[in-house]
Amino acid sequence: MKGLKVKTCQLVNLLTFQREIMQSQLDKLNAEIISCRKCPRLVEWREEVARVKRKAYMDQEYWGKPVPGFGDPGARVLVVGLAPGAHGSNRTGRQFTGDASGGFLFPALYRAGFANQARAESRSDGLVLKDMYITASGRCAPPDNKPSQAELNNCQPYLEREIEIIKPKVIVALGRVAFERVLRIYNRKPPTLAPYARLPWRVVPGSAGVIDQKPPPAFSHGAVYELMTDHWLLASYHPSQQNTLTGKLTVKMFDAIWKNVKELIDEVT
Repeated sequence: MKGLKVKTCQLVNLLTFQREIMQSQLDKLNAEIISCRKCPRLVEWREEVARVKRKAYMDQEYWGKPVPGFGDPGARVLVVGLAPGAHGSNRTGRQFTGDASGGFLFPALYRAGFANQARAESRSDGLVLKDMYITASGRCAPPDNKPSQAELNNCQPYLEREIEIIKPKVIVALGRVAFERVLRIYNRKPPTLAPYARLPWRVVPGSAGVIDQKPPPAFSHGAVYELMTDHWLLASYHPSQQNTLTGKLTVKMFDAIWKNVKELIDEVT
């Protein structure tokens, strides 16, 4: 019994050490992201929005810089969104925080057990993610919420490095842009993702798709694809008001996504 306790303690210490290393790597990456000025159009826009502000937030200091990812460095689940909202993440400095999309996302994560609270208002609101890390395809607020392909290409190495550090078991793509960006990364098989190998695509039984290796993965809400052995890509509509207010994405539909995520990580644990 004593020997078992010693081994358990050693394992806990090892996992803690590994988590600290991953957090240090993410902190270094996030510092690089925050200082990025690769896209002149986005730099000009994000800083103009932060300077002019929205009337409702005139008394607040806007972040006005690229928005890094955040969450559990040892997460098995990586959530990838589109890009910061002009008066949401571009104001608060944290992904999906301070806008309607976050107001739909975080209550769902709280119900599923991935977040300690449903409220997400600022970087100091006490929100903690468990077994999840949230990031985006683009890191700067784009005009009309539409980053260009060139701008997304500039951001892609940041997402690649997050995947390399975190090594998630499940990637949830919120929206078509994020879905296609993740596929682009895995199709390229970059050197930084050496442990990952491109395998024949397979749709999980019970998902929105049909079990078939052809055609290649297509975006549809609820579809699940195997990126490699026991590593999965799950597609969801983005929780933007364009989808939630029109009924294209309902609370029930969104909750089903996170239920599926939990089933997947339980299977591969």
